[in-house]
Amino acid sequence: MIQNQYSIFESELTVRPDDIDMFNHVHNSKYLDYVLAARYEQMEKFYGMSWEKFEEMGFGWVVSKVTIAFKRPLKMGDQMLIRTGILEMNEKGSNVQFEIINKKTGKVASDGVFEYVMIDLKTQRSCKVTQEMIEAYSI
Repeated sequence: MIQNQYSIFESELTVRPDDIDMFNHVHNSKYLDYVLAARYEQMEKFYGMSWEKFEEMGFGWVVSKVTIAFKRPLKMGDQMLIRTGILEMNEKGSNVQFEIINKKTGKVASDGVFEYVMIDLKTQRSCKVTQEMIEAYSI
């Protein structure tokens, strides 16, 4: 992962039976779910601004673009570490880098970048990220 002024956080998940595809490894769509689950946990735990707090303020984060590289398969029961860190945070949105690491082997199974934009929940249109939000996430 690219080291910059922002912190990198880590969450742990285990591959479940419903994550497995016909080739007996994790289906590629599940990697996105893993990152989203990790970010959900990390928003409250590390930034102190949970998904629900954004919702109470009338805002939400939506994914506008994902770049992902699949490097090694994950299989049933594998434990993984999901590391994420902000690459960029500004009034237009946030870019979050990630890597999913097989805990047993220590090797990267997948990595990439999520691009998020802030939306106004009433209008469902993009809006500016407030300075308060930028400061909360600039750790």
